[in-house]
Amino acid sequence: MAAAVGLSLLVGCAVGGDDDEDSRLLTVFAAASLTGAFTQIAEDFERDNPGVEVRLSFDGSSGLVDQIAGGAPAEVFASADTSSMDRAVAEGLVPGEPAVFATNVLTLITPPGNPAGVTGLDGSLDGTRLVVCAEGVPCGTAARALAAAAGVELRPVSEESKVTDVRGKVTSGEADVGIVYTTDARAAGDRVEQIPIPRAEAEPNRYQIAVVDRAGRGADGSGADSSKPDGSGTDGADAARRFVDAVTGEAGRAALVGHGFGLP
Repeated sequence: MAAAVGLSLLVGCAVGGDDDEDSRLLTVFAAASLTGAFTQIAEDFERDNPGVEVRLSFDGSSGLVDQIAGGAPAEVFASADTSSMDRAVAEGLVPGEPAVFATNVLTLITPPGNPAGVTGLDGSLDGTRLVVCAEGVPCGTAARALAAAAGVELRPVSEESKVTDVRGKVTSGEADVGIVYTTDARAAGDRVEQIPIPRAEAEPNRYQIAVVDRAGRGADGSGADSSKPDGSGTDGADAARRFVDAVTGEAGRAALVGHGFGLP
């Protein structure tokens, strides 16, 4: 009897393996600020595209470009700014024309009650535990540009590689104030207080999305099979294009607006 049970388990494992081989994996690299919206879009996409599993990887846009250039198996790239996408295009990682699909603006956030008495992007930041995104990360570059335009010198106690980490420092009480996107402030709910930056409205970050060129690039960047069932070949390119269409389509736009993004 024990042998029979063991055999049945082995057969079950074998059948499960076949099902896994029939499914296709679509890997999407996206800016950290898109976590909520893209998680919703990916769930809808999987429902509408049986057999396709979407794997989402979130990080700072510039870091994602580094990973893709190093051979990471991304098939779709969504950036929080144009400069990161421009670099991906210049390095031949994106063969087509990227699409602008959303906008976002920066804001100040503080813990509830604003104990440090921050009033805005001004001298009230002096002496506070300010946390911002690192230079080169879209939210960091935009924050420094806004500060320079306002004649304010930022003196952060910490610089993070992605905007969600800035938000985390504020919600955990490790920081008095942080500069994040309005979507991050919205996602934090009543765990933060928001102080708008008027200048940010005039210069929003423009998010772009594109299919990554996987043809001819393997994990080491030297070559790839163009017909792999895991989504990295011809079938995967089709799934990647459909995902981009889902993001830029009516349902995707509704999801983005629902998470606080503006539309181009």
